[in-house]
Amino acid sequence: MAGQYTEGIGRRKESSARVRLSSGTGIFTVNDKPAADYFNRTGDLEAVVAPLQAAGIEPSTVDVTVKVAGGGVSGQTGAVQLGMARALVKLNNELIHTLREGGYLTRDARVKERKKPGLKRARKAPTYTKR
Repeated sequence: MAGQYTEGIGRRKESSARVRLSSGTGIFTVNDKPAADYFNRTGDLEAVVAPLQAAGIEPSTVDVTVKVAGGGVSGQTGAVQLGMARALVKLNNELIHTLREGGYLTRDARVKERKKPGLKRARKAPTYTKR
């Protein structure tokens, strides 16, 4: 079964991730780098593999290949997490309830709010002066 994989797309903020799962020996690469090197902030790697653990799949039994672009570190982490969960559901449809309960299948719709005219930023108004 070499070359067969399951793919899931995840997005968060400005980030977009394409996650490919295949049976293997636990190789986890993100943009052609080891995942531990790419997600070097504390807790990011644990957040990315959380859908695997919630599904009861040992990370050493699957190969994960991720292409992620855009956004910052936390946006990319969230995008990869969602893509991983979606790929797992494609792989085994019975996992949908487990992953939904864990909150891994919910797209985080929060994005940066646009700047409004007359304000300094999205909500910050100029300082009020009476005289």
